[in-house]
Amino acid sequence: MCGITGIFDTRGKRDIDRAVLHRMNESQHHRGPVEGGVHVEPGLGLGHRRLSIIDLSTGQQPLYNEDESVCVVFNGEIYNYQELIPELLALGHRFHTRSDTEVIVHAWESWGEACVERFRGMFAFALWDRQRDTLFLARDRLGVKPLYYALLDDGSFLFGSELKSLLAHGGLRREIDPCAVEEYFALGYVAEPRAIFKQAKKLPPAHTLLLRRGQPLGEPREYWDVRFTLDNPISDEDACEELTARLKESIRLRMISEVPLGAFLSGGVDSSAVVALMAGLSDSPVNTCSIGFSDPAFNESEFARMVADRYQTNHHLDIVESDDFDLIDTLARLYDEPYADSSAIPTYRVCQLARKHVTVALSGDGGDESFGGYRRYRLHLMEEKMRAALPLGLRRPLFGALGALYPKADWAPRVFRAKTTFEGMARTSVEAYLHSISILRAPMREQLFSARFKSALGGYDVSEVFARHAARAGTDDPLALIQYLDLKTYLVGDINTKVDRASMAHSLEVREPLMDHELVEWLATLDSTRKIRGQEGKFLLKKAMEPLLPDDVLYRPKMGFAVPLARWFRGPLKQRVQDSILGARLADSGWFNRDYLQHLVSAHNNGSRDYSASIWTLLMFEAFLRNVMEAGEPA
Repeated sequence: MCGITGIFDTRGKRDIDRAVLHRMNESQHHRGPVEGGVHVEPGLGLGHRRLSIIDLSTGQQPLYNEDESVCVVFNGEIYNYQELIPELLALGHRFHTRSDTEVIVHAWESWGEACVERFRGMFAFALWDRQRDTLFLARDRLGVKPLYYALLDDGSFLFGSELKSLLAHGGLRREIDPCAVEEYFALGYVAEPRAIFKQAKKLPPAHTLLLRRGQPLGEPREYWDVRFTLDNPISDEDACEELTARLKESIRLRMISEVPLGAFLSGGVDSSAVVALMAGLSDSPVNTCSIGFSDPAFNESEFARMVADRYQTNHHLDIVESDDFDLIDTLARLYDEPYADSSAIPTYRVCQLARKHVTVALSGDGGDESFGGYRRYRLHLMEEKMRAALPLGLRRPLFGALGALYPKADWAPRVFRAKTTFEGMARTSVEAYLHSISILRAPMREQLFSARFKSALGGYDVSEVFARHAARAGTDDPLALIQYLDLKTYLVGDINTKVDRASMAHSLEVREPLMDHELVEWLATLDSTRKIRGQEGKFLLKKAMEPLLPDDVLYRPKMGFAVPLARWFRGPLKQRVQDSILGARLADSGWFNRDYLQHLVSAHNNGSRDYSASIWTLLMFEAFLRNVMEAGEPA
């Protein structure tokens, strides 16, 4: 796994400052501590930090074709590279390494921009073709690997694996985009393609960007999308058999490594399935890593131990204290943008543990989105049945009024929170889903933001993100639609971001076999009853894994990777919350309603409301302002 960065002069061939390029490259040293390399020529500079996984001796980057007219810097893995090499050899190409990186160079020479359609893997790369005077950027289909870019006022185009590499250039304006702030307080992250700074963007998943010197910067081009056809006539029995075969293939491809390899094992269905299948594909015991919590309400380690014992893995367990909140500032610096998923804390810790034993770890990420595992999916389907009974024109005024009048009951299970249900019933399916997953819902954001900030928004609302994706979903199936929305938003902006930064902070490569795009495509052909049947989520995956995993693992309630925020904020972090949220930094921004900030803190402290998610979101935003906005150039 690696970090890439670069500078391209879109207007001419001005000299590239090597010191600036080196600074940008070294800002991502953690992504590739083994070695670094740069390529500089008039008007272009490419940088690369390497974490060696495949072809340890000759896979250095930047990597070139035979006459060095084509050059690439690459972050990720092309899992089918061994299949592509014979095809490229037959087309007349000569290989000088055994690395998947060289496949990219020769694939570009033969297939041009369409080369990405042949790659099966997780990747972000930048390729320079001197003869065509062209820079080509690409990102994998599901957004596992990140790629930021920015066009500066002087025509310099910057790119990097992390936003900190663009900040290290020194020319990027640290001007916050109000629309990104709106997205952050609703979702807990800034959604693609937006970045927290106005000048910067993220290349969306499954997109490429082609730059030609002397021409205006064009728009990214999409090369793939998932289609939920739901038309596969396969039986349950045959579907279980095919699913197992597809999972084995995906895992086998991701076990190719010349360095120690293992897996995360949380004790949940997804990671347990990955470990069980790895054990069947490995000649030696699988290395597994788990995090347990001293608070039993959050501890799944006994279920991880069941799987580890069954498959006789080399199991490593660390117990994290319930008050493991010292990472707030570390996370703010690590993520560069405001990021509010508190499970980043245990994710950081499990990556820290894993790196002591392996360099590559397989995870179960992506399973909930494709297999239908989230509790919110089942609740959404229940509400959809009610929404279908009445037209929107009747529902909106009736349930909108009830939602406004009914008291909020944070303490109750969501199914019994009538206010939440009424608010959802007053909306369209897409609006209701966004409402249900928002950290600060629209009425809360209305109170949170100042008049000055709302003016800066110019009417923008995060719902535009979901409306844009919903318009392209190609399905009106209630479950398939929200699965599509999550694949485009939550999976990319939250899950993949969390795992990439936490793993790269420890120079650990994480591979996600449940995000194999061919697997995702196949699952999208299956009827939604194969994902959720009755009240059972992940129906097909659980049935397929019954011969391999105990029922106590497959059919227990889902826990998730949670931390006890509510207790932290009423206890050991109470003063920090007061200082951060009610202090000068948020107040001086002019963006927030101080009275509402006071309400959030006071109501949470006295126990009348559970505002822990909202407070964490504000806490991480304040940490971003302090650690990124006020920090100057990264070291």
